[in-house]
Amino acid sequence: MATDPVLTPAQYRKAAVIAATGAPLIRALGATYRWSIDGFSHYESIVASGKQPIFAFWHGRILPATLFWKNRGIVVITSQNFDGEWIAGIIRRFGYGTARGSTSRGGARALVQLRRDLADGKPAAFTIDGPRGPARVAQPGAVFLAGATGHPILPFHIESSRFWTMKSWDRTQVPKPFSRVGVAIGEPIPVADSSESAIESTRVRLEAMLAALEQRAGELISGDG
Repeated sequence: MATDPVLTPAQYRKAAVIAATGAPLIRALGATYRWSIDGFSHYESIVASGKQPIFAFWHGRILPATLFWKNRGIVVITSQNFDGEWIAGIIRRFGYGTARGSTSRGGARALVQLRRDLADGKPAAFTIDGPRGPARVAQPGAVFLAGATGHPILPFHIESSRFWTMKSWDRTQVPKPFSRVGVAIGEPIPVADSSESAIESTRVRLEAMLAALEQRAGELISGDG
């Protein structure tokens, strides 16, 4: 059985410095954005029903998603490595909780924590093609959690009018200052159970919905929305 990776004291210190300096920069950048939003009532309807949303979106939109959904107590999975450490340090500063794990290590334990958090009234969120891809291919974690808990998936996509693209597997986008940022939120997706057939059919449906939401988010920033 694999053991959890242990970071060195120097790595912990470096991660803390990155988080402490990165969070204010992200906050300042986000303050310049002009948001255009479609479908926010879908989020409100889940909350009004007494359920919690399980947010699902692509890994390449982490930065604007962090800014848009901040301070709602959402719990997200972050990897148990150096990158996961500084990412966790940043998102906690925006009001998120963390469950440490990934699809390759600690994932089962993280899902157990998310089940507890949902039961305690905290939403959950997944970058559903993360942490390593392939890009735009939904992994089953969010769907499994929805089927096991009865809480619905809430898909969304974000596009911006101007952005930098990182040279990473997911082509992460960072909206440039004063960009118009479109957020398209889809209808909640209930999952009847956690059977293999239900998970796979919902996973395919989720990919299709995110493709449609990408088009809608593009319309929001093009002036067609």
